[in-house]
Amino acid sequence: MTDDLKSTFDAFIGFYPVCDLEATRDFYERDLGLALARDQGTCLIFRTGAETYLGFCQHAEALSPHHGLILTLVTREVDAVYQHLRSLGIETEAPPTLNPTYGIYHFFARDPDGYRIEVQRFLEPL
Repeated sequence: MTDDLKSTFDAFIGFYPVCDLEATRDFYERDLGLALARDQGTCLIFRTGAETYLGFCQHAEALSPHHGLILTLVTREVDAVYQHLRSLGIETEAPPTLNPTYGIYHFFARDPDGYRIEVQRFLEPL
């Protein structure tokens, strides 16, 4: 890559298909507290950081399982997010745990469309 292209990209948005856009909006905006950056009618874009976003687009047909796909949200407040989600009745796979292999403290939950959500903190800054 040339030096001219190294600074070309300003942000990242990952887009994911969903069956129920309103349930998705409730989960990410109300339950997780992410700010809605843009409502495009059939797509929603949520801000997750300075210039990182999650996008979800409505699809009428049934979606295939999302095997292996993990949407990871990084925060220093892993325990607080875990307690908050549990207080809303959102199931998690297990309480937050230390993962020494990857140097993280994390837990997993599922969003309304079955996406596996990981909430984690790096033990050492990136």
